[in-house]
Amino acid sequence: MLRVVTPHSGRVSAAAIRPEPSSGLVAADQAELVLGQSLPLTGPSAQLGLDYQRGAMAWFDEVNRKGGVHGRHIRLVSLDDQYEPEKTLRNTETLLQRPDLLALFGYVGTPTTKVVLPMIEASDVPLIAPMTGASLLRQPELRMVFNLRASYRKEIAAMVDELVRDAHHRIAVVYQDDAFGQDGLNGALAALQSHGLKPVATATVQRNSNQVSEAVRQLMVAEPNGVIVVSTYVSSAALASALREKGSWAQIMNVSFVGTKALQQAMPAGESNGIGVAQVVPFPWNRWIPVVADYQRLMRSHADDPSFGFTSLEGFLAAKLITEGLERAGANPTRQSLIGALESIRDLDVGGFTLQMDRSDHQASDFVELTFLGSQSWEP
Repeated sequence: MLRVVTPHSGRVSAAAIRPEPSSGLVAADQAELVLGQSLPLTGPSAQLGLDYQRGAMAWFDEVNRKGGVHGRHIRLVSLDDQYEPEKTLRNTETLLQRPDLLALFGYVGTPTTKVVLPMIEASDVPLIAPMTGASLLRQPELRMVFNLRASYRKEIAAMVDELVRDAHHRIAVVYQDDAFGQDGLNGALAALQSHGLKPVATATVQRNSNQVSEAVRQLMVAEPNGVIVVSTYVSSAALASALREKGSWAQIMNVSFVGTKALQQAMPAGESNGIGVAQVVPFPWNRWIPVVADYQRLMRSHADDPSFGFTSLEGFLAAKLITEGLERAGANPTRQSLIGALESIRDLDVGGFTLQMDRSDHQASDFVELTFLGSQSWEP
C-alpha cells in the first residue's frame, strides 16, 4: 500500500555477473566487455548493494543470453566493500590493475565513491551510474563520472516543499556523519532557506550504526513536526522506531539512498506507516510503464530473488544506460569511445524513462517522486 506524490519530473536514465571472490582477478578475455564494481555485499548496508546488483544482472544476463553487445558478453566484476571507504579504495586499486577493464559501474554510496574520485579521474576510467546523489559527483570538472539518478538536493527540495505544503514548518535534519550526510545537510539548509526557514535541530548518526539515542534526545527537545533523514535504512529505521516509541509523530522523510524495501523490512510490521521516501526511478510495480514491465519480466526470469523494488530497478536502469553506451561505442570499444558514446545520448526513451547527456552535462536524469510507506507490503 502506498501513496505517491510527484512534485516534478524530468530526465531519467536506466541498470552484475555474480560477485567475484574477493581475492583475485580473472584471466583477461578480450571476448568480454569487463566492468568493475565496488559495493556493499555483506555487512549492515548489504541490502542496498545486493538489490542494486540483482537489478543490473537481470538486464546484463538478458543481453548476454541474446549474444551480448556486438557479439561480446558483458562481465561485471563485483567486489564487496561493506560500505566502508577504505575497502572501496582497495577494491578500486585492484580493479584498475586489470588490463581488460573497460569501465567502472554502479558504485554504491557517497563516502565510498568520494574516496576514489581522484584515482578514477587520474586513470581516465569512466565511472557510470554510481548510486549516490551527492553534489561532489556533479561538479563540471569531473570528466569521468556519468550519473543516472537525480541529485540529493533535488530530492530534499521536493521533500521540504511537501512538508511546508502540509504545514510542517518545524523541520529538523538528521544526517549521517560523513560526506553523504554533509551533502544532504547542505541541501536541506538551502531548501529550508528558500522558504524562509531554518532547522529547529540538526543531529548526526554514524554510518552502518543503529545507535541513535543522542539524535533522538535532541529531536525530542526540539519537538519538530517534520524530520528529514539523510542516512541508510540501518540508522533511519532505528531513529523512526525510537521517535514513535517516545510519542513523536513528526512526518519523517528520507532520501532515496535509504533503501525503501530495506527500511520497511527493518521495522516492525505497520510501524513504518506514513514514512516518506524520495524516489529517483519510477514505481517498480507499475506495469503500465514499459521499462518497468521489462524489469519485472526479467527479474522473474533471471534474478535469484524475483521480488521488485526501487533499488533493483535503479540497477536495472543503470545497466540499460551503460549497455546503450556500449552499443554506440562500436565493436571494439575503448574507454574514450565509450565516453563519447555516453555523451551522444539525447532524449533517449528506454520505455517511459528518458535519458539525456552531452559533453557538458553528465546527468542523465532529474526525475524525483515522493512515496509514503503503508502498513502493507508493496508486493503485488
